[in-house]
Amino acid sequence: MSQSHSAASSNTSPSKISIIRPDDWHLHVRDGEVLKSVVPFTARQCGRAIIMPNLTPPVTTTEQAKIYQKAILAAAGEYSAFQPLMTLYLTDCTPPEEIKTAINSGIISAVKLYPAGATTNSEAGVTDINKCYPTLEMMQKLGMPLLVHGEVTHSDIDIFDREKMFIDQRLISIVNDFPELKVVFEHITTADAADFVIESSPYVAATITAHHLLMNRNDMLVGGIKPHHYCLPVLKRETHREALVKAAISGNNKFFMGTDSAPHAQHKKETTCGCAGMFTAFAAIELYAEAFDNANALDKLEQFSSLNGPLFYGLEANSDKITLQREKWTVPDSYQFGDDVVIPLRAGHTINWKLLC
Repeated sequence: MSQSHSAASSNTSPSKISIIRPDDWHLHVRDGEVLKSVVPFTARQCGRAIIMPNLTPPVTTTEQAKIYQKAILAAAGEYSAFQPLMTLYLTDCTPPEEIKTAINSGIISAVKLYPAGATTNSEAGVTDINKCYPTLEMMQKLGMPLLVHGEVTHSDIDIFDREKMFIDQRLISIVNDFPELKVVFEHITTADAADFVIESSPYVAATITAHHLLMNRNDMLVGGIKPHHYCLPVLKRETHREALVKAAISGNNKFFMGTDSAPHAQHKKETTCGCAGMFTAFAAIELYAEAFDNANALDKLEQFSSLNGPLFYGLEANSDKITLQREKWTVPDSYQFGDDVVIPLRAGHTINWKLLC
């Protein structure tokens, strides 16, 4: 089963690399008992992670975010240096005053825009972006970034075109109407999105997942539908994957690591209407290392994973380093997920890099 589409790495590539500890700028860790199962994977690898707010109910207030952050810190266990960076879930009626409260709290790093119905637990998301303009104005004024799930949700739009249509119908207007609002175009999947980010002002950046660097839609569809490869936005054709790799390894500081690791219990993925999301947090930096190695660009991994994100968010890079070794290892068939199990990406297959420390 193919899960890697770039050229083979050079024989002269190093067998071991050390990089500044990375950060994950787009992460789902759920809540309740399952939280304890997944947070340590990220806390072991990353100094910080932007935590998505699409719980049930969603995290729409600063007070809810404080409670959620405490639960995440408790779940990190021995990795006490890990910092969960919290976000608020934008709705049609998020008051501008809540942005002031969020800024003053010191724990909210961004606000997340989910178009209603676009992905998991997005039913309370935005139905009309114009209703949010007073709040976006306050965010621009106070320097609060907007994180965007960039897909339209109209039933008549082909699912493979929804990202491009979001750019044309929504994102161009947001960027034009709020030229100094920091915007992160999350988990981009198309050449159109990469080009949009490159051509936009320095206030616009993007995260790219490891799975969108390593896989295309054949990996989800050829030989039978593979539910654990279903995510939103969905995997696209090979030309788009190649464009994402080009952007990630370019050295352009607008692109940075965001895993969009999104765990779901096995029975919720393997059903007649399976959940969207891939679980990659267990080996996030190893998967990125493989993608960059495939592109003969390991020397660009640190900038993408460890430097560009902090730069955009106005933070210092982490002060310590991690070491990765070129070593094939077999991914377990499953990991514990509360009382259930979650099936990881590459379950039963190998990854070519291993985190040593």
